[in-house]
Amino acid sequence: MQWSLFRIVSGLLLLFLGRRLFWLFVGLLGFISGMTVAARLFSDQPGWLLLVIALGCGLIGIYLALFLQQLAIAIAGFLAGAFFATTLMEAVSWSVAPLIPALIGGVIGAILLLVLFDWALIFLSSVTGAILIARSLTLEQPFAVIAFFVLLLVGIVFQARLLPPARVHRKVQPDG
Repeated sequence: MQWSLFRIVSGLLLLFLGRRLFWLFVGLLGFISGMTVAARLFSDQPGWLLLVIALGCGLIGIYLALFLQQLAIAIAGFLAGAFFATTLMEAVSWSVAPLIPALIGGVIGAILLLVLFDWALIFLSSVTGAILIARSLTLEQPFAVIAFFVLLLVGIVFQARLLPPARVHRKVQPDG
């Protein structure tokens, strides 16, 4: 139950404030990735050790986001893209080694975030938040997919509205 509540709160923060709280986005991605990898590599170890590994990965992500932003942007894009791609493969039940979609999604996510920072960050943080929330809800498959897409849309629209308006520079023509 506690893990579910953590995922829902984290998902909501990413869904609505992922772009504004970039450091949190990167930290949560580090935590989630650390927990996922630790659970697979050290499944026979106590839960506290998995949590320590995940927290360490999350803190590394926050450090990177605060002090090495370009590297953090690339890593966050890679992790979010990999998370999205592997979740998508699981959702459509494709039986392919998880490393392949993770690498492809990761590279695409890193490139998107480096090139189109604001919009890619809005999309990737909304996707990650929607996945975390949708996975935490105990819904049947079609309703979970609908919930994911509704949450994704709400997150993108909400964060897009927080973007500063584009500055349009026009020359003012004198009358006459």
